Amino acid sequence: MARRRSQQEHGQNSAAGTRRLPRKHGAADLLGLLAGLLWLATGGGALAQMPTPAVAPLLDAATTAQAPAAASLDLPALIERALAHNPELAAAGFDAAAAAARTRGADAAGRPRITLEGGLTHYGDDQRLFGARYNGELGAFGADFLVAEFVLRVPLYTSGRLVAEMRAAELLQASGSQRLTRSRSELAYNVSSLFYAQLAQEKLIAALAQADDALQAQLQRVRSLVREGKAATVDALRTEVRLADLRQRKLRERNSLVVLQRALLNLVGERDAGAPLALRGTLTAPAADAREPGALAERALQQRADVAAARTELQAQQARLDAARATYGPSLNLLAAAGSRAVFAPSQQPGNTARQDGTWRVGVTFEVPLSDGGRVSARVDEEAARLDAQRERLDRLTLQVRLDIETAHAGLSSALERIASAEAARGLARENLHIEQEKYTLGRGTAFDVLDAQSAVTDIEALHIRALADARTAAAQLAWALGEDLS
Repeated sequence: MARRRSQQEHGQNSAAGTRRLPRKHGAADLLGLLAGLLWLATGGGALAQMPTPAVAPLLDAATTAQAPAAASLDLPALIERALAHNPELAAAGFDAAAAAARTRGADAAGRPRITLEGGLTHYGDDQRLFGARYNGELGAFGADFLVAEFVLRVPLYTSGRLVAEMRAAELLQASGSQRLTRSRSELAYNVSSLFYAQLAQEKLIAALAQADDALQAQLQRVRSLVREGKAATVDALRTEVRLADLRQRKLRERNSLVVLQRALLNLVGERDAGAPLALRGTLTAPAADAREPGALAERALQQRADVAAARTELQAQQARLDAARATYGPSLNLLAAAGSRAVFAPSQQPGNTARQDGTWRVGVTFEVPLSDGGRVSARVDEEAARLDAQRERLDRLTLQVRLDIETAHAGLSSALERIASAEAARGLARENLHIEQEKYTLGRGTAFDVLDAQSAVTDIEALHIRALADARTAAAQLAWALGEDLS
């Protein structure tokens, strides 16, 4: 039975492509092994450089099946990729282009307009084709007329309506550009936040893997002590339970990492559910910011693009209100037309009078609104209400800026303090674990003490990693709240 078990182990090790030697017993086997090693050291060492026939095919297959690794991305490269492919940012760019098109439309409203106009008209009584140009002039009469002419209209005076509409359009175009700038900054901050979160998650999973290895080593020591009669079997069971709990935690953290990776792929505009992005970077503590939150808030109000956009939109809304009020005033237009008029089936056509003739006219028209059922006043009230709403939104944004600054500043200070505390506790936790392990080996401690010490090391390491990620994120958040360029 022992020989059969040894053969099975040898077959499993060969199939797995490992180099572990099968376990053999006996003096003859040991002498044969020593002789083989001596031969390799003296004359057959060249063969040691070649893989064995059982391993070489596995190495070739692994090399062939391995896909080329994707290049890792640091934070600047990742932000650049997101700025180039993020759908929401692209939509903001199209919104800015739409605002520019509206500005061109408002500008065109004040320019001359040429149209081709005409129609077929039937009169109840016969009409003359053209009015008589002198007494006794003959002309064709009929009831059906076809008219076609080119008409030129030029607005001369609109009580300031066109000027106000043009100003509103220009201000909204400027606001669109400012909103686009803010969207770029917000995207850069979101990418930075996910970047540091993913780095922290990967580092946390690596720390949990190290804790797993440490617990497995502890379990082996406990089992050895149990075999020697120096520990109870329940200590091994407790260690196995703690190991299972640690592995469950590691699984949860891996699931969280998958969610972070998917979120990052969405931000950079990856539409295909491909492999996660490989990130390159380190988690280091940022520098503290000694500036006062009040001074930072005043600076943010001066340089943040969304605040500038809100102020621009307030001015644009005032211009729209002016345009609505200008509708009450008169308007003056230049009108010129040139075309042709023809009569069908004339009832009278004396002599050789023509059935068709050309004509032109030029003049100035004016329009004064007297009563429109309250439509103009309703529009004025609407624009006035929007102006008040825009003022309130600007006030709310001012308060939000101060909140953003204070939140980011407090978050950065808190994270830096947590980093310092965790760094001081890491060494103490490891030293405590070493002491508890020695005490347990000597029979002076309990398994509970060792497991608690090991959990403390893992928890402190996790807190340190989280604090580093929170500090980097808070630093990026403070720069975003200030309106600084993160790209």
